[in-house]
Amino acid sequence: MRFKLRHITSYDYADQVDLASHMLHLAPRPLPWQSVRGVRILCDPEPARVSHAIDHFGNPVNWLFIDQPHSHLRVTAESEIEVAFPSTPDPEETPPWEAVAAQARAAGPLAWEASEFIFAGPMVPNDQGAGPYVAESFPPGRPILAGLIDVNARIKRDFAFRPLSTTITTSVARVLAQRAGVCQDFAHLMIAGLRSLGIPARYTSGYIRTYSAPGRPRRVGADVSHAWIGAWIGEAHGWVDLDPTNNLVVREEHVVLGWGREFGDVSPLRGIILGGGDHSLAVSVDLEPLGD
Repeated sequence: MRFKLRHITSYDYADQVDLASHMLHLAPRPLPWQSVRGVRILCDPEPARVSHAIDHFGNPVNWLFIDQPHSHLRVTAESEIEVAFPSTPDPEETPPWEAVAAQARAAGPLAWEASEFIFAGPMVPNDQGAGPYVAESFPPGRPILAGLIDVNARIKRDFAFRPLSTTITTSVARVLAQRAGVCQDFAHLMIAGLRSLGIPARYTSGYIRTYSAPGRPRRVGADVSHAWIGAWIGEAHGWVDLDPTNNLVVREEHVVLGWGREFGDVSPLRGIILGGGDHSLAVSVDLEPLGD
């Protein structure tokens, strides 16, 4: 599946910003199953300096330094991506989840990179009820992918997708209490629960293809960023991606931007500014299929 991606982030500041430094995760990640070409990142006002690197998790990252006074910031990221996720194994043929957790703890030659994703973090703690909730899908000896598919479906069933009901700092405990949230919240919930069992799980930031209502034209710029999880299912099979918001095993209609331990590791745009005061934020995303 081929896509053209355009992601626009706009800030308007109440007061003048004198200096700004921003870190961007806005270039999709090249992967064996995801080719990326034609990446272009534009900034208004024009930065005085731009640098590029690969972060700890292997994601492309860009830094912008702006030294001219400005009252607005507009960052546009454009690229073309071709996606063909690998097929997943038969869930019942995957190893028991306890064996996978043991492999991750041992951190052997094929597991050491996965093992860093078993630890709790600020946004994915292991003491806010997520462990017992997720553990219901993992009775003793259950094949790990069967358990993952089960908890993926339960989150979709048990939690309402409710925009504006949470923020980027909402805790897993709050999401569990209100039984509602957005994709970021459901990803953090699932990750926290899996890690409490010793199963490596990572936060994936990206995009998902959306469809127009029957008979309605496609709305340009109306798509949004998305989040899901990657779970390590053992040395023989590696990683599989699951989308608890939509109860999907991730396939060719998802585009990976990057991954980390939690949202903060792959925030699309974050930075430090001098001045600015109050601000408003607007985000526009267009993920356009090519060759349909």
